[in-house]
Amino acid sequence: MTDNDTTPAIDRSPLAGRIVDTLIHRIGKDERAARKHDWLAATILTLRDEIIDKWMASTRQAHAAGAKRVYYLSLEFLIGRLLRDALSNLGRNAEVAEALASLGVDLAEIEEIEPDAALGNGGLGRLAACFMESMATLELPAYGYGIRYVNGMFRQRIDDGWQVELPETWLAHGNPWEFERRESAYFIGFGGEVTGNEAGHVHWKPAEAVEAVAYDTPVVGWRGKRVNTLRLWSARAFDPIRLDAFNAGDHIGALAGQARAESLVRVLYPSDSSSAGQELRLRQEYFFSSASIQDIVRRHVQYFGDIRTLPDKAAIQLNDTHPAVSVAELMRLLIDHHDLPFEEAWEVTRRTFGYTNHTLLPEALESWPLPLFERLLPRHMQLIYAINGRVLREARKSPSMGDHSVAAISLIDENGERRVRMANLAFVASHSVNGVAALHTELMKQTVFADLHRLYPERINNKTNGITPRRWLMGCNPALTALIRDAIGPAFCDDAAELRSLDSFADDASFRERFAEVKRSNKVGLSNFIRESTGLRLDPDALFDVQIKRVHEYKRQLLNIIETVALYDQIRSHPEKDWTPRVKLFAGKAASSYHNAKMIIKLANDVAKRINSDPSVGGLLKVAFISNYNVSLAERIIPAADLSEQISTAGMEASGTGNMKFALNGALTIGTLDGANIEIKDHVGDENIVIFGLTADEVAAKRAGDYRPREIIEGSRELSQAVNAIASGVFSPDDPDRYRDLMNGLYDRDWFMVAADFDGYAAAQRSVDARWADRSNWQASAVRNVARVGWFSSDRTIGEYAREIWGAM
Repeated sequence: MTDNDTTPAIDRSPLAGRIVDTLIHRIGKDERAARKHDWLAATILTLRDEIIDKWMASTRQAHAAGAKRVYYLSLEFLIGRLLRDALSNLGRNAEVAEALASLGVDLAEIEEIEPDAALGNGGLGRLAACFMESMATLELPAYGYGIRYVNGMFRQRIDDGWQVELPETWLAHGNPWEFERRESAYFIGFGGEVTGNEAGHVHWKPAEAVEAVAYDTPVVGWRGKRVNTLRLWSARAFDPIRLDAFNAGDHIGALAGQARAESLVRVLYPSDSSSAGQELRLRQEYFFSSASIQDIVRRHVQYFGDIRTLPDKAAIQLNDTHPAVSVAELMRLLIDHHDLPFEEAWEVTRRTFGYTNHTLLPEALESWPLPLFERLLPRHMQLIYAINGRVLREARKSPSMGDHSVAAISLIDENGERRVRMANLAFVASHSVNGVAALHTELMKQTVFADLHRLYPERINNKTNGITPRRWLMGCNPALTALIRDAIGPAFCDDAAELRSLDSFADDASFRERFAEVKRSNKVGLSNFIRESTGLRLDPDALFDVQIKRVHEYKRQLLNIIETVALYDQIRSHPEKDWTPRVKLFAGKAASSYHNAKMIIKLANDVAKRINSDPSVGGLLKVAFISNYNVSLAERIIPAADLSEQISTAGMEASGTGNMKFALNGALTIGTLDGANIEIKDHVGDENIVIFGLTADEVAAKRAGDYRPREIIEGSRELSQAVNAIASGVFSPDDPDRYRDLMNGLYDRDWFMVAADFDGYAAAQRSVDARWADRSNWQASAVRNVARVGWFSSDRTIGEYAREIWGAM
């Protein structure tokens, strides 16, 4: 709507009237002067008013029923944009779009300018977001607890191929979804000393403290049947400014307390490569854990009185080790504030907590230098020692536990620098410890938790991850959703398992043709986006081969890039062959201190620059690295993918959820037998997936044996040529030695088995070419992927948690 528009408002619905009223009275804008961001805020606030009624009704219902609540503690919640999600779950898309259209506003346009909440990085945070939506959908009373990061994970910019980290300013213009809860504020202490009296009462007197303040965001379940709460903590100093210092002229120092408090909620995953970074990470984790546990205990006592009944009314799930200090915090509150004896407090704690492990990587199983932990949290260190003593005495009674096993079980790592093992703390303090895919769970028992599993053999269980189909099919791929609904009816919208009815349509030529039209339309949309943002023109009829995920050596973007270089060389050498036109798409962020991952991003961009400008390959091969990967970008890319790259080193990916999202949108998986790929293979069938490479057992055997990657590289013509080209500077003429160390790492160690799996991967890619040539069979396999992955819904996963871990259904 323009400033000089004098068209009278006619035929406006009551909803359109409410949006205009919100615009005027809460945004303070006349509709003729309103910009897109004003209409976005007015639409959200109008919708939020309706959500609040459902939110309060959900809370009252849980109170009246005395229901058990689930508390999901996660350092990340990668929730993405919320407007489209809320409209879809409330069934209001068409109504709101029509109301806005009557005001001259395009709903799709304003949805695109809603910022992604910078509250997560990758799969861990997106899983937490899917789980929150499924808990509301299954009508489980639940709270998510995390940190309200001001900048969160960085915004990625690519400058001359290099990753540049910039602050993500998603809160710069406020967040219309959230509510500040000033009454829910808690004292969070650090340092100081612990004293006791003759009666045995212990008092911790922190040397410094900050205040944790709650901000609540409503999470709407499918069809709006329940609205749950995502509670995020912000930090502020008790004395935001020292007036004495300010008046003395120390204007910066007077604000130091507030700056120190704000550092706790400024960024996600501050680098822990320095001692200061390690301290900030531990402070962050304790800050949000303490605030959350205090809030849970306060709520329980308020509504149920007796703290001893906490396990009957509360289930606390630790999403990885980041909130593991919650164990010691709950013990502190039970013993020091509620006067429970140690053994009784331990029983309450153990029955309340569950722990989800997400990694077998030793460096990702958090541990903290003992002096740092004891200096910051002296009372918690005492309690961890007490817990450790109890566990070790229990282990000594077991005939199967020798000295080596007892040392492995200990909460204190005595090898070299003494460190507090947070994964061990979470394990011993939880009645349930779950993996997130069948293979991952079995490897937990055999590797990182082998001795703890021997001591507590009934504790480890599997809960294979899932994704919400509301966002990852119905939200991001409406055209495919409509096609499926026309074919099998709407039942799959309420139960993703009903997608299985689509299976027979894989043999229907007419359906396959319409399915292919939807995919091509999505590819055209993505191609237009890439052209507008990078200038690169793509052929939507080419095979779109996609790897989008956090950049890490075990995820093996490097394997993909090296094979791309080998393919480039083959196309140039044999132009007479019938090559499959292929577009290689990459996206993902590397941790700011992860040198090799950042070099891999630079290599991908250097390879893209060379290939995309080489006329000898024509339109047969294009490569693009799309910057600033986030939820919204994933929602744009996934529906357009033909091939899903899930090529991690076997035994290193806990589960993955990108593999599920791609399959649900009709992409075929090329991958190793790792994580949930194995279960996807079981569901979609061997003929509808492309598997290659070493198994987890074979990887372990090679690492333990005499693995010689140099011999493999020198014995593979394609691999050696590609590696030599990269190492010699073919793709980095401005700095010929840029990738020498990266390539030498393959010769010298190759921990991630890039060389070992290269030939198998290259052969698998050529089999993909052959499949693509038979387009009818390719589309049949794509349809069968969609039809057969309904089991990977997060509703199924959460139902298993609720029944088998939380006792909440």
